[in-house]
Amino acid sequence: MRILVVEDNPNVSSMLEMFLSKEGITGEFAADGVEGYDKYKKGMYDLLVLDWMLPKMDGMTLCRKIREEGDQVPIIMLTAKDSESDQVIGFEMGADDYVTKPFSPLALMARIKAVARRTQKPVETAGLIETNYFKVNKETREVQKEGAAVHNLTPKEFDLLVFFLQHPKQVFSREQLLEQVWGYQYYGDERTVDVHIKRLRKKITNGENLFHTVWGVGYKFEEPHAD
Repeated sequence: MRILVVEDNPNVSSMLEMFLSKEGITGEFAADGVEGYDKYKKGMYDLLVLDWMLPKMDGMTLCRKIREEGDQVPIIMLTAKDSESDQVIGFEMGADDYVTKPFSPLALMARIKAVARRTQKPVETAGLIETNYFKVNKETREVQKEGAAVHNLTPKEFDLLVFFLQHPKQVFSREQLLEQVWGYQYYGDERTVDVHIKRLRKKITNGENLFHTVWGVGYKFEEPHAD
């Protein structure tokens, strides 16, 4: 795992560097938000740890900027702000978890591992897609959910499910889904997406909320997780 830590306190950075090294995790560090954004753009990271209060660009602005660019890299916020409203702001900006200072390095390492597990991208090899819930064979168009075969999907419902599985947690507008899944610029009724989402929810869910409506934007797919 390769992690970028953006933290302006050198003592905290040194402590985290030591603990990350012990876990066999490669840690790179930046001391302000601008430097952090520059390193983020140049590198490929499995997870980001951002302090909220940073010079030049605060961590929340950095988090929002990354999310606005469409990147769903896992982000953990570090902050001394511990009110519920502050946490809500953090999650609304796109943070995956929130750790308040002072914190135990061991506890932070546990949170890092938990976030990495639940945001892990689906495994896809030789036409097979596997997630916590699903196993899909794109060649034979077979679908299993939690080990049980799903037989009643239409061709377009299958295509839509595959697209969502390949892009977990990403938000797509109806126009984007029509273009990516239907394969052309669609000038008709966008409600065809709503109909297909409704049918998928009915056919493959069993009380889980897998297909999330993002009001004013569109939809995203996200499987429930357990830390």
